[in-house]
Amino acid sequence: MTALSTAGRVLVGAQSDTQLITRGLPVDGTSQTWRRLYRLVTGGLQPGDLLDIDADARVTNDCGRDGGTRYTIGVGWHLWAYSYTDPLRDAGPWWQISHLMGDNVDAIRHHMPLHISCLYQVPDDWPPGHRMVIVLQADAHSTKWAINGGSDLLTVDDGYGQLIVRHWATPAT
Repeated sequence: MTALSTAGRVLVGAQSDTQLITRGLPVDGTSQTWRRLYRLVTGGLQPGDLLDIDADARVTNDCGRDGGTRYTIGVGWHLWAYSYTDPLRDAGPWWQISHLMGDNVDAIRHHMPLHISCLYQVPDDWPPGHRMVIVLQADAHSTKWAINGGSDLLTVDDGYGQLIVRHWATPAT
């Protein structure tokens, strides 16, 4: 286990983005159909810098509410990163920077908050001054995903989330 610390570093900036990208997560039978919820482009980074990241979102399970079958939906979420060389990149290389989180939202629970945080160290081979894009992604899945015709969406609630990145760096000498 690697222990990271901000000791000896200074907070050089903090950024936040509340612009929701995806308002609906398609419910399917696999946990591999990730959708971007929030993305944030960092400032210039140096190898070894630390990014203190927090992300929140909220989903609502209204699937089957209008005469269909109500059912439990699994939700997974985690943080990813990629180089800013192509800011809207769909293809790789992307890399996962946090652990995977997951929970289930049923009709009774209805609303479910998603939260994740991590302390990520910029890789040693990172080009000095280069920017990195941080992304919160989520997926919705269930063994009953096809019960209402296979087109259910788990709502991602606008106004209930954000992505925050605090940039810690070693002071210039």
